[in-house]
Amino acid sequence: MRVVIGIDVGGSTTKIVGYSLAGKCISMLKVEAADPLTSAYGALGKFINENALSLKEVEQIILTGVGAALFKKNIYGIPTTKVDEFRAIGLGGLALSNKKEGLIISLGTGTAFVHAGKDGIYHIGGSGVGGGTVLGLCGKLCGASSFKTVEEMAEKGSLNRVDLNIEDISKGIIPTLPPDTTASNFGKMEDDASSEDFALGVLNMTFQTVGMMAVFACRNDRVKDVILTGTLSQVPVAKKVFQMLHKMYGVNFIIPKHAIYATATGAALSYLSKKGKKNGAK
Repeated sequence: MRVVIGIDVGGSTTKIVGYSLAGKCISMLKVEAADPLTSAYGALGKFINENALSLKEVEQIILTGVGAALFKKNIYGIPTTKVDEFRAIGLGGLALSNKKEGLIISLGTGTAFVHAGKDGIYHIGGSGVGGGTVLGLCGKLCGASSFKTVEEMAEKGSLNRVDLNIEDISKGIIPTLPPDTTASNFGKMEDDASSEDFALGVLNMTFQTVGMMAVFACRNDRVKDVILTGTLSQVPVAKKVFQMLHKMYGVNFIIPKHAIYATATGAALSYLSKKGKKNGAK
């Protein structure tokens, strides 16, 4: 079996996705290591071993992500190319959501906004608020150094002790804003607020910021489907925040299955699309 492999090389985490030449997804996996090169080579070795492949069966490797520039030659003698990360985000987001057009948000260390559809794929902007924000603030406020720890702490937290809501500052009825709408992130900060409350507050602030940027972007475009990708999209708090924003503004937020593999998926599909193959999500 001949396969094409897309690799999203991050700073310490690498995602890898393989497709057959017929456009069928074979497998997805991720590997963490101390540096991008080690992570990428480890991911490739693990992928080949777990799928009982030989190096000769790999027709092409397509690299993308912040660590792709570190690779100067073919990997293990396999033809290796690179694809622009924004194009990979767009292709992968559409494939995993089964949409023909949408605003794809890649929640990484920062956040990238990519329009993808019949008019092409292009980067429309971004924000420095993302996973790096979460780990940086939670490291100082909560002593948490990993997303897993932040998630576990947030599950026990309460926003009522850190965020200021509309009902806290106004007893009147505002037709467009429910009473529990956030008026100010971390605008309350009660004396008995715990580290768990801080963790939840940071996640809530991050997702609300990204979500509102998406709402504003959609108001200037015909696109109404917002496709969320990246590791941060899998945090349970994300689903709650984006559901709330959907109710308030009518924007359709979609978190696809395998959202963390969107960029690696797009890398593989960028090669298959040149071959005229039809492909889809796993």
